[in-house]
Amino acid sequence: MAQQSEAAAIPLESTRVGWKGYLSFILTILFFSGAFSASEGWWRVFDFTVLNGSFGHINSSLNQASQTFRGSGGAGAKDGFLFALELAPSVILSLGIIAITDGLGGLRAAQQLMTPILKPLLGIPGICSLALIANLQNTDAAAGMTKELAQEGAITERDKVIFAAYQTSGSAIITNYFSSGVAVFAFLGTSVIVPLAVILVFKFIGANLLRIYINLVEGRHPQRGARA
Repeated sequence: MAQQSEAAAIPLESTRVGWKGYLSFILTILFFSGAFSASEGWWRVFDFTVLNGSFGHINSSLNQASQTFRGSGGAGAKDGFLFALELAPSVILSLGIIAITDGLGGLRAAQQLMTPILKPLLGIPGICSLALIANLQNTDAAAGMTKELAQEGAITERDKVIFAAYQTSGSAIITNYFSSGVAVFAFLGTSVIVPLAVILVFKFIGANLLRIYINLVEGRHPQRGARA
């Protein structure tokens, strides 16, 4: 644990980032942002949700809705196993995309470009930016990416805790809001975008409340967060 904490305090390589790194970073942001999800052309495959796909449905008897392989009414460890199995494709796909991005220098580009933005906003390094974008669309992908960053020592324990607070509040807001939330759109007394903006703002507020708690109550600071 001590070795992991010490490694987390060491930044990524400060080598020069080429154009491939910046391009891969931008394309990965677009991939996780949902920009192509509503497209009708072949380029929609460059969206995470589209490429992740969905499981087929099993037709059931008359007067009953079709079911996925999980069925309905499950409980206990068996249903938990199927739920975990259902999450596996999105996590594996997201980590594979991040591995490709890292190989092209995209994570170093993210660190250089986004750290000046994310440090004041959340107190976390710019390398978290891809997971931050992914969290808008998919809960599990962002969590898996954050775990990977922590294990590789790219972020400190303090960064991980603050970032987890950001992710937990209103996770996958774009996907959930425009799927489940569509049922109440007709009753909204305001623009559809306003509740979405409120959720996003409070994600930052929640993370910064925890950030203040860590700094003031526990007396932690970014330079010493890895030793906590």
